[in-house]
Amino acid sequence: MSLKREITSKLCSLKNSNNIAIIGAGPAGLMAAEVLSNAGYTPLVFDSKPSAARKFLRAGRGGLNLTHDEESALFSSRYFEAEDFLAPALETFSPTHMRLWAKELGFETYVGSSGKVYPLDKKAAPLLRSWIHRLKANGTQFKMQHKLVSWSKNSWQFQTPDGLIKCSFDGVILALGGASWPSLGSTGEWTKILEKKGLSINPLKPANMGFNVSWSDVFKEKFSGTALKNVILSFTDIKGIFHSKMGELMVSEYGVEGSLIYTYSKQMREMMDRESPCIVYLDLFPHRTLSKLTQELSKSRGKQSLSAFWKRIGLTGIKASMLREVLQKEELKEPELVAKILKKFPLKLDSYRPLEEAISTAGGLAFENLDESLMLNDFAGVFCVGEMLDWEAPTGGYLLTGVMGQGKQAAEGLLKFLIEIQQI
Repeated sequence: MSLKREITSKLCSLKNSNNIAIIGAGPAGLMAAEVLSNAGYTPLVFDSKPSAARKFLRAGRGGLNLTHDEESALFSSRYFEAEDFLAPALETFSPTHMRLWAKELGFETYVGSSGKVYPLDKKAAPLLRSWIHRLKANGTQFKMQHKLVSWSKNSWQFQTPDGLIKCSFDGVILALGGASWPSLGSTGEWTKILEKKGLSINPLKPANMGFNVSWSDVFKEKFSGTALKNVILSFTDIKGIFHSKMGELMVSEYGVEGSLIYTYSKQMREMMDRESPCIVYLDLFPHRTLSKLTQELSKSRGKQSLSAFWKRIGLTGIKASMLREVLQKEELKEPELVAKILKKFPLKLDSYRPLEEAISTAGGLAFENLDESLMLNDFAGVFCVGEMLDWEAPTGGYLLTGVMGQGKQAAEGLLKFLIEIQQI
């Protein structure tokens, strides 16, 4: 008999219970609620905000990236050192499961050119509404504007619009998020509560964030918000591993951001933690060799201005202005030097952006606090999932797949725990 059928069979003889709490109404918490309600329970979902999954909605503004379509070993590697730790979650909720889950809610998906998977309408709100509706219809109850403020033994205290309340539960799943975009509910305040329980928590840091670059005022005014497309980012990380990838980044008023930057934000953050500032390199003309560029730049320009001459070879706009950010006026006339800079532009990263601006959070509750079902070793019946745990992944659907997988993993662990205590 499969685990799912075994759990369902055993729970049929048990009474439904409202005494199961999920604290945090993000995707991890909602997935846990789905598993529990499907098993016959009526879980209570608590959240400090008036509505659920606010960060999920914000992330979906540019197109809801649900997961990524790629070979499973490559997909798993996106979780860096936490790959083995995430393996059970990804086994129970893989990219294929994600697409089936969306389809069951009435949303077909498609794979974009980059491998990212989206709902056909690319919108988060309709999918979330359908999900919440299904959860409520299946017995899940929501306690919004209930902020967890303390935990002592089996007493959980919440600040509510009507004042402080205390509750006790047979089982609890904590899905408290990280500390990025705190206005949406993930403030990281939970670290104080869990540290008082003697749990090991690694410092919270930004992940999938931008980096500060000292652009000139003229450059910022002209090119802030401009996409730099089809460039190759390359660098060697602190482990001596060389990275090189073509993609797109965005020049901002403070520096750089965008998918190409987020892909390597972990490695570049680690470099900066060791030595700041640090330098990475951009190939601004990846489809032309150094010798070809040098040859083109060495041609006679006659009476043409330098800008007009550059325009003949496609060196215009932001790329031409980037040269002026690093070369003196006379150096701009040296073909070999200009070609070398175009093929290996030194992008000096001064620092990374603060945690509250980051897309996601690195650091968090250390794995050693948890057993294989994500239950706290020292606190039976209390499980922890999602971004509050010490793992990270780049953008591209990996974060969402991971947190929802852990929500399912912990809920299945809680069901087994409830069966065990019923048999005692």
